[in-house]
Amino acid sequence: MDGTFDNDLSKIVDMDRDHVWHHLTQHKPFETGAPRVIVEGKGIHVWDQNGKKHLDAVSGGVWTVNVGYGRESIANAVRDQLIKLNYFAGSAGSIPGAMFSERLISKMPGMSRVYYTNSGSEANEKAFKMIRQIAHKRYGGKKRKILYRDRDYHGSTIGAMSCGGQDERNAQYGPFSPDFVRVPHCMEYRRHEQDGAPDENYGEWAAEQIEQVILREGPDTVGGLCLEPVTAGGGVITPPEGYLQKVQEICRKYDILLHIDEVVCGVGRTGKEWFGYQHYGIEPDFVTMAKGVASGYAAIACCVTTERVFDMFKDDAEDPLNYFRDISTFGGCTAGPAAALENMRIIEDENLLENTAAMGDYMIDQLRALQDKHKVIGDVRGKGLFLGAELVADRDTKEPVDEKLAQKVVAECNAQAVIIGVTNRSIPGKNNTLCYSPALIATKDHIDEMIAATDVALTRVFG
Repeated sequence: MDGTFDNDLSKIVDMDRDHVWHHLTQHKPFETGAPRVIVEGKGIHVWDQNGKKHLDAVSGGVWTVNVGYGRESIANAVRDQLIKLNYFAGSAGSIPGAMFSERLISKMPGMSRVYYTNSGSEANEKAFKMIRQIAHKRYGGKKRKILYRDRDYHGSTIGAMSCGGQDERNAQYGPFSPDFVRVPHCMEYRRHEQDGAPDENYGEWAAEQIEQVILREGPDTVGGLCLEPVTAGGGVITPPEGYLQKVQEICRKYDILLHIDEVVCGVGRTGKEWFGYQHYGIEPDFVTMAKGVASGYAAIACCVTTERVFDMFKDDAEDPLNYFRDISTFGGCTAGPAAALENMRIIEDENLLENTAAMGDYMIDQLRALQDKHKVIGDVRGKGLFLGAELVADRDTKEPVDEKLAQKVVAECNAQAVIIGVTNRSIPGKNNTLCYSPALIATKDHIDEMIAATDVALTRVFG
């Protein structure tokens, strides 16, 4: 990796500027400037079209490349599988699909069945459809409402956005699907914004606010509750003590199916455990996952259910509608589970769950040291190598900094060849949290580089 490339990349940049529609990007600046093209990756670093080496502190920009770049063994596993069998519809099985389902379920006590799809949005849609079909099968269609939480994000389809608690992401895309109902967030740092929130036992109180919504809507109309175990794009929000346990208790009380969205947190991101929810001792009915399942080496997502949920779709075989009448075309691609099997082997053999926990502890300590130095950091939070630092104009009032200033911190880090993230056009007036999610192979030296760049950036922007 010497930062030089054989191809004429200026032509590639022109092609990109002229024809590619980038995600989450305003393209007006490209009329006078060049878009960034990422050319190569190795380990935790990437190189752009100018040969500049960057430390990637966000795992591919969206929390995906968990085991790092350049893993030849994953590429070889995909290649070998594609030659043998690249695709067959998910109405039939495949060798890698069967093998990965068994391997995955072995990491998820209490879960039983894997439904393959090709994206996190689609995986969540499958869970929503299962809940709706169960409502029709068992409750005459009445128990069809699905609750979702303020600040959580579950995907970019209209159905998933109907279940999304980020108003700026949803702006200009309505009207949305009916019978998705929002519940309050559980962000302890901003509990002062919630009427009646206590200083003690906030977690249980926040869960009880969900119960109040259930009672208002009518328990006989609510079929599911969808939550992120750690809220990602809404500000890297960890659940307060006692919250998820109380949420599960409430769901069981009212016969509501609990859906945990692990699209970001799943497959090691939070350290020690394979999934975020496993830190809190709960037993969901659905777990959805995507990004880190194959670390971006192939498209794969999964909607995982309990056997109890699965059995609801085969209890009356004579009924022609009594099965899950759904298909995901690219859920039949064999590259995904082939890559996922090798991805999981790497995590196990290289002890990356343990590394993630240890490096996460180290990084949160370093962020807290930055908090002591820079008054603009109001809160530091996260789990494993999934961390956030919320920037505020005033620590006493917790007034968020202008999001342009938060974006400027990201730009200053980028100028130092360190790519970090920030909550972006999600929560009106509160896009103020710096985000860090490096690959699970991160070392102390990598983290020190991220912290040093952030320190310099904060000084440049805020003094």
